Amino acid sequence: MEKYYSNGKLLLTGEYVVLDGATSLAVPTTYGQDLVIQEIEEPILVWGSFTNEGDCWFEATFDLPKLRLTSATFNSDKEGSSETIAETLQNILQEARNLNSNFLQTSKGYIVKTHLTFPQNWGLGSSSTLINNIASWANVNAFDLLWNAFSGSGYDIACAQHNTPIYYQLEQTKPIVTPVSFSPSFHEELYFVFLNQKQNSREGIAQYRKNNKHIQKEITRISELSTAFLSAKTTQELELIIEEHEQIISSIIQLPTVKSKLFPEYTGAVKSLGAWGGDFVLVTGNNDTITYFKEKGFHTVIPYKDMIL
Repeated sequence: MEKYYSNGKLLLTGEYVVLDGATSLAVPTTYGQDLVIQEIEEPILVWGSFTNEGDCWFEATFDLPKLRLTSATFNSDKEGSSETIAETLQNILQEARNLNSNFLQTSKGYIVKTHLTFPQNWGLGSSSTLINNIASWANVNAFDLLWNAFSGSGYDIACAQHNTPIYYQLEQTKPIVTPVSFSPSFHEELYFVFLNQKQNSREGIAQYRKNNKHIQKEITRISELSTAFLSAKTTQELELIIEEHEQIISSIIQLPTVKSKLFPEYTGAVKSLGAWGGDFVLVTGNNDTITYFKEKGFHTVIPYKDMIL
């Protein structure tokens, strides 16, 4: 039996502009996804995907070695269907085989189970952790697998592979990953708040691409703010960095900041993470922070130390 595990991810700085070379600060999470493989005699691949509560939300069977889909079942209120989910999985497996022609070329078969350790709608990287796990199983480059099967900057793959915060930059489409230390003395004043909806990052990227002309100055400044974010000594210093960062990205993608839209009266800073409009935000606060957001209807408020590796 083989087992692989990948960390989830959050992008603290550089959302969107990371695609165009900005240095961004990303962090792996305490949550992630594993993939367990058991060999069987019959030449089929039996796939099961399980939620963090242990419920099987997707099942599929493929003939081997042709990787022909023979059945699929979807048991979830998540958007999609058994066919589209199965076709996406089939595409990932086929792309892995394109990178390693020996992958799944066998007279035997496998039972494969994946297990998330976070709710599916949290947006912590259910796709990137899956791709990284499959890449490890197939012995291929996970960045190549991501870009052949989907798109994106790849910072989520880097987080899947690292157990510390990282600087991440695309340099002529090559990922540059630098492990860093980010353990601020004021971490007890930092919280992650779930906005009760998962945002489609591809839609966010499409919106960014419409408005990202002539922004090299902004990209340079975001890179500087990523460095400043890491070296902030006080909550007040970090709040100023967050406010400037939010205003720059807001001006590029032509969307209001999440604070102005949802929490205009909140006294702390609010920082979007990844695609704007959903998933988690980073907030600065105090002992009243959890109460404030819960009274607003946002019940998932996670202290920094419980979210970040």
